[in-house]
Amino acid sequence: MKVEIICPLYNAADCILKLHKSLLAQKNVEIAKLSYALTESRDNTEEILKSNSIPYSLVKKTEFSHSLTREKIALQSQSDILVFISQDIEIIDENWLVNLVAPIVNGEAAACYSRQISKFNNIEKYTREKNYPAESSLVGKDDIEKLGLRTFFFSDASSAIKTDIFKQLNGYDQKKLPISEDMYIAYKIIMAGYSIKYCADSVVYHSHKFTLKQLYCRYYLTGMFMAQNSYLDQYGTSKTGGGMAKYILKRALRQFNMPVLFRFIPDMIARWLGMKNGKKAGRGVK
Repeated sequence: MKVEIICPLYNAADCILKLHKSLLAQKNVEIAKLSYALTESRDNTEEILKSNSIPYSLVKKTEFSHSLTREKIALQSQSDILVFISQDIEIIDENWLVNLVAPIVNGEAAACYSRQISKFNNIEKYTREKNYPAESSLVGKDDIEKLGLRTFFFSDASSAIKTDIFKQLNGYDQKKLPISEDMYIAYKIIMAGYSIKYCADSVVYHSHKFTLKQLYCRYYLTGMFMAQNSYLDQYGTSKTGGGMAKYILKRALRQFNMPVLFRFIPDMIARWLGMKNGKKAGRGVK
């Protein structure tokens, strides 16, 4: 099957060449097209792309959306499989892509996502451990009762979707989503009766060092998304967040990770306040 890789870019000067090289190094899979969508940037990403003859499309800042920017390219794709990635991943080996798309090729799943590992010894290290374990798994509609909201967990930092199914489901329904577009499409895939595979053998590094303000803003947007897609509340959003907090604290205590333990309470408060206030804003509550 032919694969099209779709990657939004913004201020990507420090990572685009390494990422591009790692994509070209992938083995045993046919990459029919690499589609970079560059949002108007403050750095010299565009000059780097031009000087290295790397094709790209340009997106105005006012028109960028995590959903619409990906969707526009995806709905026009002539490839069999869409692979969505973010610019800040680091691909570990030359089998990342073939391992990611294999379940789609063999008919096991309609969509797949990779294992993500943080390179930093911070709270994100533990959230990655919890969300991306060492064992692969397959979920479908029958797992909702057991897994709740976790059934729709999906990350387009490194993911793949069968093109005809993405188009059949009308992608993101032309909605301008600022965040969680991956959960939005995962819900549609699962509820349509298809399966999603977590591919633990397709591995990327995906690492951040968020400030408390950045963390608050991310959860504020997530809260807005949850309020505007309130049908997801029935699957237990608070239970999912509480389980993650307990896991982080338990792992940090076991490893005596003092930086994480000092950060834990303000970090959790920033997440909670962001989610709470974002939900209020999403519902139009003053």
